[in-house]
Amino acid sequence: MAKNEKKAAAKSSDAKASAGQEAPATNTTWLYLAAAVAAVALIGGVVYWRASSAGGTPGEKTDPDLAALMAPGPLPDLSLGKEDAANTIVEYASMTCPHCAEFHKTVLPELQAKYFENGQARLILREFPLDGLAVAAFMLARCAGPDRYYPMVGALFDTQETWAVPGEDGKEKLLLVAKQAGFTKEKFDQCIGDKELFNKIVETRTRGHETFGVDSTPTFFINGKRLTGEQTLAGFEAALSGGASPPAGPASTEGEMPSQSEEPSGQ
Repeated sequence: MAKNEKKAAAKSSDAKASAGQEAPATNTTWLYLAAAVAAVALIGGVVYWRASSAGGTPGEKTDPDLAALMAPGPLPDLSLGKEDAANTIVEYASMTCPHCAEFHKTVLPELQAKYFENGQARLILREFPLDGLAVAAFMLARCAGPDRYYPMVGALFDTQETWAVPGEDGKEKLLLVAKQAGFTKEKFDQCIGDKELFNKIVETRTRGHETFGVDSTPTFFINGKRLTGEQTLAGFEAALSGGASPPAGPASTEGEMPSQSEEPSGQ
């Protein structure tokens, strides 16, 4: 009996060791990224508690100090438009926020045509991920390089409904978008496994909330003046002209993801 038990234990141990050796390295990489969901959720809970303890509400928030808003953060700011533009729009967004995607697909092209191309304004997008998949998407945009950051962001927002889905499917669909943008599987895994980049994106989000009071996406600051939620071109025109800010538009909070639409052809 004792000998049989020892043999069974030895076989079980060998099986576990073998299973560990055969586990794909890519799964280890994704496990680290999956921890982003818990980390970002924890940050959201802490900052919500702090805001509640202070007795503040979104309507009572004051605009931040412009110098503090424009001070360097954990990641370098990348401008869409001329860096010496007369006006600066700072946007805090999540890559899985449907309202952010709507802004980038419909309103941003109008802003570019009317304000960016002639140097009247520029946009700085800052990361405010609402879930782990949004962290991964932002990491890919940063890994694409400064010159390809906004094209990559645009591609991700354009295809958001095809990859912003829960679970392992989100990872696989995000990989498909990355491949279309020129990433190899190896470069994809290397990028989303970059712990330093991950930490800086989380720090950017934490700074956005704790220092500037961001708690939903999209949140804009036009020359430091707060503009919350999805807005039309008219809302930006009013803010850029120095008029009263329009009411807050639809916005996303922790965990909101768009519903999945039809699969693109060829997938």
